[in-house]
Amino acid sequence: MAEARQEKQHISLLVYDEKIDVYVKPDEEEYYRRARDLVTNTYNKYAQVFKGRRSDHTIALLTLVDVGLKYIKESEKNNTAPYDDVLDKLTSEIEDALNSK
Repeated sequence: MAEARQEKQHISLLVYDEKIDVYVKPDEEEYYRRARDLVTNTYNKYAQVFKGRRSDHTIALLTLVDVGLKYIKESEKNNTAPYDDVLDKLTSEIEDALNSK
């Protein structure tokens, strides 16, 4: 456990109005800071609309759903499985054609 902590560095993130201390790999620090910005900006967007009409908990859940939706949409864009399937079939057909000669 101590070895894992030595490979990581301590950073503090101010997410919306709360300070969160985390240990991160140095090469991932920028990702954490960008994620903090995404979450804070999204929370602020929902808070402007729903503050006083919905609980902070509900606003946080709306934020999670929004960020989750963005993640899912982006991961679908990067789904290479259909291309991999076509390439596998083409490769197989080429190999069959070459082997039958």
